[in-house]
Amino acid sequence: MSDVVEKTLTALPGLLSLDSQPGAAKLSATSRLGTLVRSITELTSKNEEEKLIKKELAAIKEQVSSPNTTLKQMKEIMVRAIYCEMLGYEASFTYIHAIKLAQQGSVLEKRVGYLAVSLFLHECHDLLLLLVNTVLKDLQSTNLIEVCMALTVVSQIFPKDMIPAVLPLVEDKLTHCKEIIRRKAVLALYKFYLIAPNQVQHIHDKFRRALCDKDPGVMTASLHIYLQLVKERPESYRDLTESFVTILKQVVGGKLPVDFNYHSVPAPWLQMQLLRILALLGKEHQRTSEMMYEVLDESLRRAEINHNITYAILYECVKTIYTIHPKSELLEKAAKCIGKFVLSPKINLKYLGLKALTYVVQQDPNLALQHQMTIIECLDHTDPIIKRETLELLYRITNSQNVSVIVEKMLDFLQQSKDEYTTIDLVGKLFPISCHTYAPDNSWFIQTMNAIFSMGGDVMQRDIPNNFLRLLAEGFDSDEEDRQLRLLAVDSYLLLLQRDTSGLPQRFLQVISWVLGEFSFLKEGLEPGEVVGQLTKVLDHDAITVETCCWVLAAMSKLCGTDCALHRAEKVAQRYAGCLDTVLRQQTVELELLGRDLDLRTRVLPQHSVRDHLEVDSSLSFLDGFVSDALACGAAPYKPPHQRQEELSQEKILNYEPYGLSLPISLSACNLTDRQSPTALSLSSGLSGNSAEPSLKAGSNSLKLEGVKRVWGKQGYLPEKEPPDEALALEPSSFLAPSPQQGAAESHQTVVSPTIEQDQEKRQLASSLFVGLGSQNTPCLMGKPETSSQRFRRKARPEEFSAISKSPAVSSVFSSSNSAMDDLLDDVVSEPIGVCPLVEPAVVQNHSDSMSDAVPAVDATELVVASEAPVSSLTGGSMPLGQLSSQLGQDLESSLASHLPGLLSGLLRSGIEELCSGEGLSLSACKVYDDDALVLAIFLSNTSDSSIQEVSCLLSSEQLQLKGLDESSCSFTELKGHGVAVSLYRLVMEAPSTQAMVRGSVSVGSQATQSFSLTLSLVDFIRPLPLTTEQYGRMWLSFSHDVKQNLRLLEDEEVLLDSAVTALKEKLRLHIVDVIGPEGILACQLVPERPCLLHCHAQGGTLVLWLRSPGADLPDCLLYHCQKAIQER
Repeated sequence: MSDVVEKTLTALPGLLSLDSQPGAAKLSATSRLGTLVRSITELTSKNEEEKLIKKELAAIKEQVSSPNTTLKQMKEIMVRAIYCEMLGYEASFTYIHAIKLAQQGSVLEKRVGYLAVSLFLHECHDLLLLLVNTVLKDLQSTNLIEVCMALTVVSQIFPKDMIPAVLPLVEDKLTHCKEIIRRKAVLALYKFYLIAPNQVQHIHDKFRRALCDKDPGVMTASLHIYLQLVKERPESYRDLTESFVTILKQVVGGKLPVDFNYHSVPAPWLQMQLLRILALLGKEHQRTSEMMYEVLDESLRRAEINHNITYAILYECVKTIYTIHPKSELLEKAAKCIGKFVLSPKINLKYLGLKALTYVVQQDPNLALQHQMTIIECLDHTDPIIKRETLELLYRITNSQNVSVIVEKMLDFLQQSKDEYTTIDLVGKLFPISCHTYAPDNSWFIQTMNAIFSMGGDVMQRDIPNNFLRLLAEGFDSDEEDRQLRLLAVDSYLLLLQRDTSGLPQRFLQVISWVLGEFSFLKEGLEPGEVVGQLTKVLDHDAITVETCCWVLAAMSKLCGTDCALHRAEKVAQRYAGCLDTVLRQQTVELELLGRDLDLRTRVLPQHSVRDHLEVDSSLSFLDGFVSDALACGAAPYKPPHQRQEELSQEKILNYEPYGLSLPISLSACNLTDRQSPTALSLSSGLSGNSAEPSLKAGSNSLKLEGVKRVWGKQGYLPEKEPPDEALALEPSSFLAPSPQQGAAESHQTVVSPTIEQDQEKRQLASSLFVGLGSQNTPCLMGKPETSSQRFRRKARPEEFSAISKSPAVSSVFSSSNSAMDDLLDDVVSEPIGVCPLVEPAVVQNHSDSMSDAVPAVDATELVVASEAPVSSLTGGSMPLGQLSSQLGQDLESSLASHLPGLLSGLLRSGIEELCSGEGLSLSACKVYDDDALVLAIFLSNTSDSSIQEVSCLLSSEQLQLKGLDESSCSFTELKGHGVAVSLYRLVMEAPSTQAMVRGSVSVGSQATQSFSLTLSLVDFIRPLPLTTEQYGRMWLSFSHDVKQNLRLLEDEEVLLDSAVTALKEKLRLHIVDVIGPEGILACQLVPERPCLLHCHAQGGTLVLWLRSPGADLPDCLLYHCQKAIQER
């Protein structure tokens, strides 16, 4: 240990530049930092360390307060303060001096100052505001080291609110002549994208230039951004697939400098990043996948060096091969690679093989059969990580035939594990497979859930017991089965209460209380007083929490049907009548009132047989009158918890506009009262009201010791105490009946040698675990529907049933591949085709100014169709959907437009674009912009001479609310030869997003013949909102969510504002409320009736956009389109 300390002390001055003199390293042992480190290593107790650090901090505080301390001395003081903070002791008095050191002095001193600031401060720290001007100055410095330091600290600790201040300067550094500056600028923009993606949407083109940078370091840094972008929208970046493949070929071929090699492997981390991107791009897209086959084969072939880094590359290659569209040769090589990993005696490689096998088993379940004996051996491995990953693999192959054995193995591991994360993870997996998905019978289900609740403890997720109770309450398809399941639960919990329950987790006691209070009446001959007596024993435990007491009292409130039960419940109520906890006291009062009033108890707490008919007013509309009166008297509107937290975190925010007003000048005409607005708007605030997010570093600066074993105390080393005996040890066998496989093994035991007996047990266990995975059985994997009906299926509510029956079922398009793996992975992927121009209606000749901006432009909309053509059922074939025709001719477009209903003929619409066509049926589409919705018109044209019977067009979308104009507009009994039918849907965007996908299919009879998809923009759902200046001012103060962005356009202020406002009106069709000097205010709404206000301020070649809305998502999404409209004007 002493050698390590000596080497550390020798190296520290050189690394931190504590002394620039030639002999500084030799003096490290006598420096203040060296003395401090040496003294700490020689201590024998925590108490001595606290005394030493307190003494050191007192000395540091005295030195930083002295006016005679030089910058060189301050640099050494900061290093000592960093060391004290690393040990967990607060040195907050040095924070301001670290900022001062970063603001002045030489480069070496600024370097230590920036280092201290980045380690001391978190993203929400108040002192961080003092660093903004220093960073801005250093970003404009000609010294490369200062620019690098500023970019580093920006990417580390700058929060979302400060991005607009530094974004233009960081963006300029993308074209710097030095590659290190460009690389750090890309990394800073990557951090900006992670915390505020909408603020960097306008520089995506510069990301592409960074990808093609001549320096490999800059290109590598840009891959971090593209990995995030491709994860969110892979279809938008498939055109870059060839670029990524070319880069990977050059890397694998060793074309990069030798500096990028690691153990003779060329740029391994770059290879893994590229493989992850290619996997996302090639997923479910055959044409893109075909471009990768060659480079993936080359990567597998070259990664043959026996080193850990090559194993990591092979792992990413295997994942990519099994993610993209499959190729048989690559699948065979990947399977061999997995086999080598799984069979390796090295634990790390075995774990890697199990990890890969877990990933690919859903695509190729037979691969698990090839290594079943190895998997069985891993269940008994000494390494718990290997055992946990093996259980994860078994979880992926669970089906109704092997669920009993797999659940038993997982419960055994859960009982032995003491790790909280493992408990949470395993319980989260056990509940879904033990619940209504694969449970063989009711008794097994209840016993398994008892074991899960007992061993899961209070660390399990709260939704697990809640979902279990909901499952019992709502029931299943059969009323008799519901009754049996609930009765089994009641019997099981009564038996548990007769034992010692002091060791049961609190959440399990809450579940027991609720079930007994709700369903104990189902057990014949069971007196309510007996159940109340059992629950009273639960309240006698010392470890019971207030929350559990409330659950028990609520259960007693439902059981006061007899005098005996009422008498016992009143005794319990008297015990807690004087409790200081308000919730528990309220529950006690409710127990007393409900126990005495039978009619009130019958109405408030009806038995389960009556509860299905209850109607719950979830909107609490009966309080509308009270709320209206309170608001009229001056009460503030209700704010949700997240909004209150945001406002508390925004008490001190920074205005980046010197001498500029944050509010629009036009608001001066508004009559503002003394009462503050609901958003607590500050006249000096120039930032978003919803821009602060809790940081990982937020909180106190003290040392966090939660979950850390206490070994040292003030008196020195604390001897380990023997843990007290647990009151209750719960074994899985007490809750689970032996499985049929276990019973068979016990009844057929013979006298054989231990090795043969173990082999027989392993083979029998393998036959139980891997049943259902053979080639003649249909694999039932997690995440894939099972062909057989589920054991427990939740009863659908009437409103759910009606919604399901009305939702359009879109049939999938099947590939023509003959491979079973192709059928498993093929899917429909959309590709963009052109842009639909806006078409004025022919009926209306003159429009007012308000009518002319009533509809957004359509330049952001793309029509996409399936890339692989299905076989038409009309004539036996169709042209490939990827071969689209151009915009329809004027005559044909006029002919199709004439089929629109008269109700829509006077509205603005887009041009009619052909989607796809076959020999018998052609599909076209256009968008009609109604005031309160977007109407999508699908034209179905019969190009043949014969009639087509039973034609229907069905649309679906996860992001939009779709509704047919009427029943006849979605399905047609007959489509005559050369006839045209129009299917009309009204679309409303429920949650704001920049884009939304609509998928559709056209079917003839019961078979789908054509499939297509449409990408709609947020602009399609934006409508102008006519307001006066006074109305705008009142609405601005009442809205609570906003976002702000600075755009540097380097134009004259007057020209800049006029062109920007004009572009927003013409491209987005926003309503111009007023333009006063360098400021303009506009208004719009997201249909139906979701307003958004925009304030533009031109100043010094910079345009400041400020959007505000009642919702949090709309300003962020609309800001992207505003930036695009202004920059493309």
